[in-house]
Amino acid sequence: MNRPLIGVHPADEGGMPMAIRRAAAAGAEAVQVFTAPPTYYNEKVTLKPPKVAAAHAALADVGLTPRAIFVHAAYVLNTASAEEEKARRAASGLAKEYERTTALGAFGCCFHPGSAGESAPEDAAVRVGRAIAQALEAVPETAAGTRVLIENTAGAGKTMGRTPEEIAIMLAQVPAALRHRTGYGLDTCHLFAAGHPIHESAVRLREVLDAFERTIGEPPAFFHLNDSQHAFGSNKDRHALLGEGMLGAEPFRWLLEDARTRGIPCILETPSERTEVAEDDASADPADARMVALLRGFLGA
Repeated sequence: MNRPLIGVHPADEGGMPMAIRRAAAAGAEAVQVFTAPPTYYNEKVTLKPPKVAAAHAALADVGLTPRAIFVHAAYVLNTASAEEEKARRAASGLAKEYERTTALGAFGCCFHPGSAGESAPEDAAVRVGRAIAQALEAVPETAAGTRVLIENTAGAGKTMGRTPEEIAIMLAQVPAALRHRTGYGLDTCHLFAAGHPIHESAVRLREVLDAFERTIGEPPAFFHLNDSQHAFGSNKDRHALLGEGMLGAEPFRWLLEDARTRGIPCILETPSERTEVAEDDASADPADARMVALLRGFLGA
């Protein structure tokens, strides 16, 4: 495909089928979802076949395929932790996230690596990579080619994944035979907050992407498209609507002009306009619809 797959992460009241319908109503071609509550480890939660069937039926109704689904893992998973019990539960939780994502036939699931705490960052990166390998070994590969993907971070405190070097160490722990089932993606707010100058010019943005690709050995597998509430280099992960934050709208035009966005999910995680959504309301959040339209305008679509 020669264009980015613009997506949103809509409200999930009424379950995944309603989230899919809300995304389609916003004009999206991809939908990011949680497969379980994101504030729990969910290491024992299985996605039952009737729920998979309901999600697939909703996709068919709106003209999308299972590959349009992109899963965000639980926020509490700290695979970088030096605390043995936390790391064990996080690795088990990631494996279950990948199992549920694979059951959907989805594009992949992304996760935040977590914090090194008091341990050395290099050791923390190794732990993250081993957790990925554990997930891949636990879940058989399917024809869908579902992947488990690291998301870069804003770099607050000892959080891991701020630099391409850290992500490269994580992925280097994955056995070669499994390596094609993993990868990484980039969040624009996180890049900006971590001090990568993607706001300065199209050239500087391209240089940042080049550095990640050169160091890690492959291009990003997805993008999260978010403006930032806080200043460059703040290390604060607070998203804003595109063009209404410190990044501004133009960097998103530059990004979508880059060939590395083509054919992969480019997901909006920007603030919603509605504070409450009825379970049977399949309409788009107005802010999601505006943001999708803005990005489509950048693409000339």
